[in-house]
Amino acid sequence: MTFFFLSFVFSFPSSCWAFEAPSSVPRRRLLLFAAKVEGPGIALARNVLGGDLECCCSDVRQSGVGTGFYRDGYCSTGVEDAGRHTVCVEPTESFLTFSKAVGNDLSTPFPDYAFPGLQPGDKWCLCASRWTQARLAGHAPKVFLKATHEKTLQHAELDDLKAHALDIDDANEDEQRIDNLRREAMKNAGLL
Repeated sequence: MTFFFLSFVFSFPSSCWAFEAPSSVPRRRLLLFAAKVEGPGIALARNVLGGDLECCCSDVRQSGVGTGFYRDGYCSTGVEDAGRHTVCVEPTESFLTFSKAVGNDLSTPFPDYAFPGLQPGDKWCLCASRWTQARLAGHAPKVFLKATHEKTLQHAELDDLKAHALDIDDANEDEQRIDNLRREAMKNAGLL
C-alpha cells in the first residue's frame, strides 16, 4: 500500500462515508459507498478465471475495515486506482518483511487512514505490480484467485498466480464450469 493510496482514500467528501447499523456483534463497519454502483455501461467485476469477483475481506480482523481500493472488501479497480489493488492475498511474514524492506510497510497500522496493518494470515487486496515484484524476489504471498480481479492479468501471468493459489481446487472447478458454459454458448450460436 502506497502513501498515495492512503491519502486518496480520505479525499472523498464525508458524505460518501456510511456506517452500518450494529448487528448482534457490537461493532461498526466502515463503508466507502453505501451501495454498489450499477447502471448502463458499468460492467460487473470479473476474477482472473472469468467468473464473478468474490469478496476478499470485508472486515480485517474485525476492525471494521474492508480491503480493496474502495474499502468495500473487493479487489475492484477503476481509473482512479493507479496502483491496481487487484490481487487478493494472504500475506506471509516473509512477504511483509520483504515489502517493508523495499519501502512499502504493510505491517504497521495507520489508524488515521483506516489501515489496520497486516499480519500473516490476513486477507488483503495488494497492488498487482507489488505482487509481481515479490514473486520475482521469491517472497510472493499466497493468492485467492476467485477474489483476484481480472485486471491483474495485465501485470502477472495466470500460471504464476495459480502456482501461488490457496483456492486452486475451487478455481479449477470454476474455470472448467465457465469453459463448458462458453463452449455451450458457442455451440448454440452455431460457432462450433
